[in-house]
Amino acid sequence: MSRTLFRTKNVEQSIRDTEEPEHALKKSLSALDLTVFGVGVIIGTGIFVYTGAVARTTSGPAIALSFVAAGVACALAALCYAEFASTVPVAGSAYTFSYASIGEFPAWIIGWDLVLEFALGTAVVAVGWSGYFRSFLDNNLGWQVPEVLGGRDSAHGFGFDLFAALLVLALTAVLVIGMKLSARVTSVVVAIKVTVVLIVIIAGAFIVNTDNYDPFVPPSEPKPAGSSLKAPLIQLIFGWAPSDFGVMGIFTGASIVFFAFIGFDVVATAAEETRNPQRDMPRGILGSLFICTLLYVAVSIVVTGMQNYRKLSTEAPLSEAFKETGHPFFSGVISFGATIGLITVCMILLLGQTRVFFAMSRDGLLPRFFSHTHPRFRTPYRPTILLGGIIAVVAGFTSLKTLGELVNIGTLFAFIVVAISVIILRRKRPDLPRAFRTPWVPVIPILSVCASLWLMLNLPAETWIRFGIWMAIGFLVYFLYGRSHSRLARREETTPEEAMRPGPGAP
Repeated sequence: MSRTLFRTKNVEQSIRDTEEPEHALKKSLSALDLTVFGVGVIIGTGIFVYTGAVARTTSGPAIALSFVAAGVACALAALCYAEFASTVPVAGSAYTFSYASIGEFPAWIIGWDLVLEFALGTAVVAVGWSGYFRSFLDNNLGWQVPEVLGGRDSAHGFGFDLFAALLVLALTAVLVIGMKLSARVTSVVVAIKVTVVLIVIIAGAFIVNTDNYDPFVPPSEPKPAGSSLKAPLIQLIFGWAPSDFGVMGIFTGASIVFFAFIGFDVVATAAEETRNPQRDMPRGILGSLFICTLLYVAVSIVVTGMQNYRKLSTEAPLSEAFKETGHPFFSGVISFGATIGLITVCMILLLGQTRVFFAMSRDGLLPRFFSHTHPRFRTPYRPTILLGGIIAVVAGFTSLKTLGELVNIGTLFAFIVVAISVIILRRKRPDLPRAFRTPWVPVIPILSVCASLWLMLNLPAETWIRFGIWMAIGFLVYFLYGRSHSRLARREETTPEEAMRPGPGAP
């Protein structure tokens, strides 16, 4: 039983599977494309929304330190991702990495986890984009969208967020047509977003009032009674009184703004579509993370200096800060940039989910029907259409204010597995050629595990409960379908020698 659960798919076999004509993806991406994709998805909801929400309710001006803490955790994980993505250039990200090192069942858990992460992340951002877009129509064109089409509770007790659903469907079509088109669209939108962020940093620096930084770390404040499940799990474990702000507020804020860094792991899902993954994947992953961390810290310092943290907007903090300080022009530019910028976040999260689903299907853990690529565009069009349709419905009908935390716990869990996988694969396959090697193994992977686990423990207890329920459903799906339909299992039953034989050119 344990042998079948932890059977591994060797790296050579994973790469050979990508060469089958019906299941092969087109290689068209460069290091610049990957960096643009990373920046495109990282700069989004976190910088346009979470900055105000977390500063006002959790961290105060010390949100800059929250971004630093989250960035350090991501950097440690990025070093591990870079080694795996350059060594195993196969679609699927952490799912594929764990399949090659730990085993099939842990790989399934990670894949199931990533499907949840990317689906909810796409829906959350689509709803956020819809709010910005409706506000833009209302404030600039004088067109107020009917409540029934705004996803809000209406007099009829019904609401469908039409714009959120249409955005997801439009991006689904773009991803079906091809990755290179996606990269070109992303490049244009990323240029707009980075310009807007630089405007915030440069223009806002002249409006900063240093009195707003006092106190930089606000004193701890107890949470209202009756909200124990909303308190960070670490506080409940050690019996600490649930609280916000203070030193613990920095780490609680880091576990929330972590959502803003989701993106470099999505870059890893495109490894199979990269022309030179051994060289370009590490550059794309580390480059996009470094650029965005600097921008996040700079923006958080400027915005909390422009306006007192207790007065920051929780919906549009950047534009509202300029509006409240008497600069409506910059406020309008930022609103426009946010509306445009969130488009790429949705597209790249959807891209990541379809690639993980595609990889799991190609391995037989999900129906093989979804592992066929389009005969002309060479994209995984079937899972893209299926998942795009489902997410469009979810984004249209569902209010997702608290699900960002569920996305975070799923991502952090994937980080832990990838870090452990690096150590395991180094011991099991020291012969593998590694274009990029994580430095100081096992120290860096162990630090990555500790940092990710610490952020997970700072998430609310109710988030852990929801995550446990989703994982339990995943266990049932694996044992009722995936385990018996696994392509690796069938290969072992018929020709075990073939399953274990190294590919051409392997040592």
